Amino acid sequence: MGGVANVWVHNLTGGRWGEVIREPLIELSRIMWILALLFLPVLIGMHDLYSWAPGASVGAQRWAEELPAENALFKNIWLTPWFFVVRSVFYLFVWALLASLSRQPGLRRSARFSAVALIVYGLTVSLAAVDWVMSLMPIWYSSVFGMLAGLSQALAGMALAAVLATRMRPLPPRLVFRDLGNLLLMYVMTWAYLAFTQFLIIWSENFPHEIAWYIPRMEHGWLYVAWLLALFHFFAPFLILLFRNAKEAPALLGSLGAELLAAHQLDVWWTIFPSLPVGWLQWLWIVPLMLVAFFVAGYVVIKTGAGITTSTAAGAGHV
Repeated sequence: MGGVANVWVHNLTGGRWGEVIREPLIELSRIMWILALLFLPVLIGMHDLYSWAPGASVGAQRWAEELPAENALFKNIWLTPWFFVVRSVFYLFVWALLASLSRQPGLRRSARFSAVALIVYGLTVSLAAVDWVMSLMPIWYSSVFGMLAGLSQALAGMALAAVLATRMRPLPPRLVFRDLGNLLLMYVMTWAYLAFTQFLIIWSENFPHEIAWYIPRMEHGWLYVAWLLALFHFFAPFLILLFRNAKEAPALLGSLGAELLAAHQLDVWWTIFPSLPVGWLQWLWIVPLMLVAFFVAGYVVIKTGAGITTSTAAGAGHV
């Protein structure tokens, strides 16, 4: 979906960079319904994942000691299991519908549809981030978290697009790679700005209900993961993408796109794992399985994308 969001942006702005990557990204959106089905285990296991779910029958009293009465009442309504399931299904349905509509001939390049799709997608991604990730620690909140989640998806979509572009035969012109590199640089800088702004504000205020989210991420080795993210999700890509020759080198840009995809996966783990009610031994055996699934899925996606781009590169590369 992050890739499709970049296609919508291209429909509104134009540019030769989008002509190269738009078809593979649109076609890859066909797997959105599979991802929606794979969300079922989260809904089935929500009482084990979310600390607020088992005590839902208590009502607003479960927040009485931590929140004012009006806030506790709203949170009790919002974090009700059946309402959570309804919202989750709604988000997934909307994304699958947007992905399907984006493949329709009359809407593939529609600026009006793209504008509406970006607004709808931005709102639903923000709410989904609050529901699925932020509510793992239900008292914690951040006003920038939803935007950060949506931007991370768009960054991953652009990184995948850069990888796919380097696999086209014949290769697109160097100016296309420069445009893709400039867009990656923009995403990397914006991600770093939002992530650091969230940390700076929460850490400087030092409120217990806010700082509680960062405390677990500074223990049990997660601090080292944070430094890895600072290095490979910002500093290294930022410094490399400052140079025009680096952006115009297909092999280097493709490797950088793959590295950003791996860093994005690490960022997802760093965002989610410390909030889960599991210990090191429980999630250590899950990580290798997730890595295998991630790389297998990535290989299939890239191979599929390469097959698509091979047939379109000759025409798209000269637009």
